[in-house]
Amino acid sequence: MKFTSYFLLILILLLQLMIPRYAQCSLDSIMDTKIKEALTGLGNSKKISCTSIFNSGRLSSCPAGMVVTSCACGYGCGSWDIQGETTCQCQCSTIDWTTSRCCHLT
Repeated sequence: MKFTSYFLLILILLLQLMIPRYAQCSLDSIMDTKIKEALTGLGNSKKISCTSIFNSGRLSSCPAGMVVTSCACGYGCGSWDIQGETTCQCQCSTIDWTTSRCCHLT
């Protein structure tokens, strides 16, 4: 029984040494990498430019020429949808603010 326990402990320690310590990536860094890869395929002159638009109420729209990439809602509401590629709509019953993340290629 002791031999099995020691063997498992040594095996776990060896496996931990084989795994790189800082190999984990955040979702943001993965998305940034994917966006950069997609833009590289379009040509070197393309860059993405983004801004956040904050409004009171349940709707927030992007300026002309920009599209919504994500939304955020007040009171911890996580239920939202994008209408017509340019407007965020929060769907919870009580909302005090809505923010839309708007981007375009330059």
